[in-house]
Amino acid sequence: MTEDLPAWPATPPAHGPVLLRKFTDEDVHLARELGEDPYIPLIGSLPERPSDAQALDWVRRQLRRHAEGAGFSFAIADAGSDRAVGAIGLWLRELPSGRATAGYSISDEHRGRGLAGDALRALTTFAWTIPALHRVELYIEPWNSGSIRTAETASYQREGLLRSHQEIGGTRRDMLLYAAIRADPAR
Repeated sequence: MTEDLPAWPATPPAHGPVLLRKFTDEDVHLARELGEDPYIPLIGSLPERPSDAQALDWVRRQLRRHAEGAGFSFAIADAGSDRAVGAIGLWLRELPSGRATAGYSISDEHRGRGLAGDALRALTTFAWTIPALHRVELYIEPWNSGSIRTAETASYQREGLLRSHQEIGGTRRDMLLYAAIRADPAR
């Protein structure tokens, strides 16, 4: 399944104070921190308030994403200390159509410092190293002003509102569609 996916980057993508790297077992603290957020467990595979074993299982699932053909799951790490402060993914199931989706989360104690924006810029720069990729999409709930700021600071453009787009926490939710497209030299 990974024969269609690009290889894991030899050099971790970085921007400013963050670098994107593979998860390690030492990142269990991050899974525990993210699991305390009331929203993050609703949108992914991390259980609410995970035990140490559940947190480690989540970390190891992130390590398998590439091998399973899903794309890239990166830990967002502080470039100085290498301590994980968040997670970001580039999901490539629609790569044959030239599209990918991205998602990101920062632990509560590290929010408000622009780290998610730096991570999204690093991820987008990495995305454009994949020749078949021409578009990266983000789906953001309209109330999520922090995520909207992150998308906009990383130069993603709002394209519209997708009504009743997906189910989160048992409820159909509207989503804003933001996207970045590969620069076209002909434009």
